[in-house]
Amino acid sequence: MATLYTQVDSNKRKTALFMTFFLVLIISLGYFFSWYFNDYLILVIAVLYSVGASLFSYWNSDKVVLAMSKAQPLDQVRDRKIYQTVENLCITAGLPMPRIMIMEEPAINAFATGRDPEHAALVLTRGAIDKLSDVEIEGVVAHELAHIGNRDILLSTIVVVMVGVITLISDFFFRFWFFGRGRRSQGGQAGLIMLLISLALAILAPLAATLIQLAISRKREFLADASGALLTRYPEGLASALKKIENDQSPEIKRVSRATEHLYIANPYKRKRGVMAKLFATHPPIEERISALLNMPAGK
Repeated sequence: MATLYTQVDSNKRKTALFMTFFLVLIISLGYFFSWYFNDYLILVIAVLYSVGASLFSYWNSDKVVLAMSKAQPLDQVRDRKIYQTVENLCITAGLPMPRIMIMEEPAINAFATGRDPEHAALVLTRGAIDKLSDVEIEGVVAHELAHIGNRDILLSTIVVVMVGVITLISDFFFRFWFFGRGRRSQGGQAGLIMLLISLALAILAPLAATLIQLAISRKREFLADASGALLTRYPEGLASALKKIENDQSPEIKRVSRATEHLYIANPYKRKRGVMAKLFATHPPIEERISALLNMPAGK
């Protein structure tokens, strides 16, 4: 069974593969868009931008996420017990102490971000601190430390930046296409094929990036649940916290977006979802996660 430490190399490989996928996709978009707009400077810009965005997302993705979330540093006087909980679990897990941040939101939730354990941040909502018991908070913190130990956080935060970049570029193409600034004089079958390829890339690129985001997010939640339970030796604590999150009637978190929702321990959107929305959900159903936790072998 995968543990807190066995997924590190796997996630490093996935990060490299996803960044390579991002570079290839952006360059492909740049090539076809440069043809469509009859300006090959677009291709040069696409290459430079993709390299720059990759490097930026590696070094600064955590700063972007924290800024988007409006998270503030923990007050160690006001929330001393939280600090001690995180400190004790870090010692147990053999991890460096992350920055502890607070979102002043009444909903119960949490996430971790950063490129590695030495540059990690753990974010808790005020609702999680006020509404969860000690063992439930411990379960949630252990879950997020599992993400840090597994190097999930690098992969997840890079996804935030890259999916956003791909979506923006596709949106840029459609805006110029509808305003009629594309190459319309190119006739014949070759021109039609290139136009169709350009449109297909503009439509499918964000979808492909999103599907990768979903696949990564769903799998890592089950692993972090199991790893966190192994860390605390009390899976019932996290199971109880997930149940409270499911039943929480607080308003939705204001500072969440489609780009960051997969980072949270549970889906931050509270509204009812249809069949298609569930298909593209960033998290597995909470009932399945609770069942897996409560059915873990004794002593594991």
